[in-house]
Order: sequence, then structure tokens, then C-alpha cells
Amino acid sequence: MAPVAASTIHAWREAKQKPKKEKALGLICVSFDQRNHGSREVDAVSNGTWRDGNKTHAQDMFSSYHGTATDTSHLMNYITSYVFPTSEHPIVDHLVLGVSLGGHAAWHCITHDPRITTAIVIIGCPDYIRLMSDRAMLSKLATWTNSNPLESSFLGSTDFPTGLVEAAKKYDPAGLFLGEVMSRDTNFYDVDPTASEQRRLLPLMRRSFQGKRILNMAGSADKLVPYKCGEPFLRWLKNSTAAKGWFNEGGVVFEDIVFDGVSHDMSPEMVREAHRFVIEALEQAPAETAERASKI
Repeated sequence: MAPVAASTIHAWREAKQKPKKEKALGLICVSFDQRNHGSREVDAVSNGTWRDGNKTHAQDMFSSYHGTATDTSHLMNYITSYVFPTSEHPIVDHLVLGVSLGGHAAWHCITHDPRITTAIVIIGCPDYIRLMSDRAMLSKLATWTNSNPLESSFLGSTDFPTGLVEAAKKYDPAGLFLGEVMSRDTNFYDVDPTASEQRRLLPLMRRSFQGKRILNMAGSADKLVPYKCGEPFLRWLKNSTAAKGWFNEGGVVFEDIVFDGVSHDMSPEMVREAHRFVIEALEQAPAETAERASKI
């Protein structure tokens, strides 16, 4: 992610060419490895899939990127004391960008940390249960293929234990907002929630998304994280936050772009869109705070 961080800073500098007498809003980009990946790897087996022989693939993957989202919030707690130890500049806003596992983590970050106002999700998914259900089917897990009706034994099995189901319902966007996946019929995502459901959802939506900006990007040919797995929740969120949606008061900016022919990869077009979205977010900074402030 270091090259993405560097290119984003360069794009911001190019966009904000100002006379030296004017002080532009600064941008700090911090990149770090996922838990148990890269320089932080402690157990390579835990990064494997069911097909690789990792029986706890579902638990390992979710706990890894949920932990990375927690790490992001922890970093935000202390970074000012390191980069500005004499408090010469305030950090006025926080943005998050993640790719693949980082994209999954970015959904957790924007959902659960009110300090983060912008998220750029690249080939990530907001619905872990649908994603792993699709993967279980393709992997031909016995808990999927041998159940009657098909798939009925997967959730709550040793491949996707009840404790993990509960964690997904608590931390994953689709689980948090929409509840048990098995209770959602085909029309669920296209109709407004009932009045009682809106009373439950309203404080969650305000806490998680009000006034925030989200750019979700996916590849149409992505087989590892298929767009179809996250599409129902993304459609529900778009409908909810649209001008005529039931949460139109939230001021949510939500863009969802699918790139034709792109597989599980961050394409140059995605990078350009990410730069564009970051610049637009930075330009929203109030003039009175922008003079001597930074965003991270």
C-alpha cells in the first residue's frame, strides 16, 4: 500500500497548487500491513483457505481484518502525539482506503469509528456471510453440500461457527444493519424498512454513515471477492440514502463503481478514481480549519 499512499499524496499536491503565502490543507498517508500479513505474519497456515486445508479459514479471515480495523482506530488515537508532539497542527479529519482484505477492513472502519468520514473500498465486501457462503459452495464443503435444504447447515457449523455468525452480525455492515441473512428474501433489499425497523436502524445509520462519503469499487470479473456477494447490501444502502430514500436526511455521499473486465486487482482506473475521491473529500474542509490542519 505504500505506493498507493505516495501516489495519493502526489495527486493531492498536484491538485492544490497554491502560492506559497497561502497555507493549504496537509495530507498524511499512513500504510501498514494487515494482521498476519507481510511484515506482521506469524502463521502462514492461517492465511490459507478451506481448499488449502485451513479448517478455520472463516474465523481466521474475519478476525484478521476486523483486527486491522481496530488497529486503524488505535493508530488514530496516538498518531498526533507522534507526528505533531508540540501540537503545532491539528488533525481535523480521517479517511481510510483499503484493498481486498483492506477493503473489508475499510467497511468496518467507516461503520464503527465516527472519526472516519471518508472510505474508499477497493475489491472489498460489506457482507461477510454472503461472501463466505459463496466460497463454501465453490469449495464444496460438506456442511454446504450435504445439508438439506442445501446450505442450511453451513451457518453454525464448525466451518462457520455460531460465535462467528454473532460476530458478523455485530461488526460486519450487512449483519449489523440487516440481521440474519437467511431471513432476507429476494425483495428484502428493495423495500423500505418497516416503521419499527426504522426506529432500530435510525441511530445506527446516524452513528455509522451520517455526513460520510463512501466510494466502493469492484471488478466485474473478480472471482475471489465477487461483486454479487456485496451487491444486495450495496443496493440497500444506495436505496436508503438516495434523495427519495428513508435515510435521505443523512447527507451520505455513496458511489459504487464496477469496472468491466477487471478481476481481483486494483486497476489504474481504480487508482485514479480513488485519487479523485480523496481530493473531493479534502476540498470539503471548512476554510477556517484548513489553514493549519492536516487530514490522515
